[in-house]
Amino acid sequence: MTDVRFNHLVENDDLPGNDGPRVDPAVLPFVVQPTGPVHLAATGATTNSASSSGSGDSDVDWSLVAALRAQASELLSQATAGDPLDRAGEEELGRSIVLDLIEAAMAEDANAGRGAWPLQRQRGTASAVFDSLFRLGRLQPLVDAEDVENVIIIGSDNVLVEHLDTRLSEAPAVADSDEELIGFLQFLATRSEVNARDFSEAHPSLHLRLDGGARLAALAWVTPRPSVVIRRHRLLKVSLDDLVAKDLMTDVAASFLAAAVKARKSIVVAGAQGAGKTTLMRALCAELDPYEAIVTIETEYELHLHQLPEQHRIVHAIEARPGSGERGADGRVLGEYTLHDALTDSFRLNVSRQIIGEVRGKEIWPMIKAMESGTGSLCTTHATSAEATIDKLITCAMEEGKDVDAQVAARKLAATVDLIVHIDLRTITGADGERYRQRRVAEIVAVDRGEKDPGYAITHVFAAPRRGDVAVPGTLPDSYRELEDFGFDLSGYLAAQRGIGHRRAS
Repeated sequence: MTDVRFNHLVENDDLPGNDGPRVDPAVLPFVVQPTGPVHLAATGATTNSASSSGSGDSDVDWSLVAALRAQASELLSQATAGDPLDRAGEEELGRSIVLDLIEAAMAEDANAGRGAWPLQRQRGTASAVFDSLFRLGRLQPLVDAEDVENVIIIGSDNVLVEHLDTRLSEAPAVADSDEELIGFLQFLATRSEVNARDFSEAHPSLHLRLDGGARLAALAWVTPRPSVVIRRHRLLKVSLDDLVAKDLMTDVAASFLAAAVKARKSIVVAGAQGAGKTTLMRALCAELDPYEAIVTIETEYELHLHQLPEQHRIVHAIEARPGSGERGADGRVLGEYTLHDALTDSFRLNVSRQIIGEVRGKEIWPMIKAMESGTGSLCTTHATSAEATIDKLITCAMEEGKDVDAQVAARKLAATVDLIVHIDLRTITGADGERYRQRRVAEIVAVDRGEKDPGYAITHVFAAPRRGDVAVPGTLPDSYRELEDFGFDLSGYLAAQRGIGHRRAS
């Protein structure tokens, strides 16, 4: 790539070091890959390793990294003003800026008699500044670790990680202070031109889709210390059989859910945060025909079905956009694209099935409209039980719908939702003394219209005998026997039902 901006990027009298020490040649040849880590060619180190840019690197001065990142960001903005580059070009330009700034910092230290920088410090600082500018800074090693699923931060020095085996462990600090952490989150929020967000005292919550598919949620100013959770979805390609192997459910329950998807039943997956709702949704979607046209509608991409072309060939993945904050003549926020907009547009896409990512409030009516079409829509929501899921959805419908009372909302939901699957989440201490997350499908409930208040009726098709157990056969409505035509193991269900009855009688 040829661009005059790559030549002598930091040549001004305000920055020392143009004639001072140069960065060691072993650090200079960054190889920037648009979708991968930064490799430091001569050393073999990468920003995916804690040794190159992690918070455990004692050779990195993180206050200096923060200052250099701020300077690099300003210089990058100036260099690309009015003439933007693509991501690869921007990273290449950023690499040059970072190296020039490091040379300036080395010269300043040499002139002040603080000595030369060893290679390890040059390498670590270069990687750390680059990560802070284009990736996640001190958070990057945690997100890149193959066995980490969630990063939980309550203050800059109070960090936990949840591993794929559900184990919880302590992690190093991700900033030198809460103020530094908030400043970096604000930088992240404004870095993306397409998905930019405001994170300030006026807007104290932040929800971001990060490069690579991770989702970040943060709160500050309304909490004693900044609270951050980064969810890294490691199980993108997952099946119901995989979840049976992980003891999330029985094989009979898996056959019932697979048949329900094929029979176009509308399904709500409920549970606590981190219970595995999105993972179960992916497994349910894996039961679809690869050529069935589907649309996913989410506030932030989490399902990532569009990244599984061998499993889903026709996916229209739509992500809502909050807009700029300014309002147009019609009263709408400029650039805003809502879930309602996405649902309306999806009806023109000739899709077979609409999938709503998560219902937290205003998403309720897009969900209901999608399920009213009878195409077998799916969605997730937070709730403590299957019946509590209905109560929550009724409340959401009342809050978001004009002149909607509890009875109207209940009748609407009873007419549109077929099944609710509730996942129970517990934190337990294993025999090894480690703390683990235990996930179980505790209930599969059939929803129908009710003749009396509350306006709906539920039947526990599967239910857990005790907290922490997987759900076992309960009562099967006659209408669900037809799922045998779609692969439901009806004989296995009835056999297990009789076995449970015998054990209870004894």
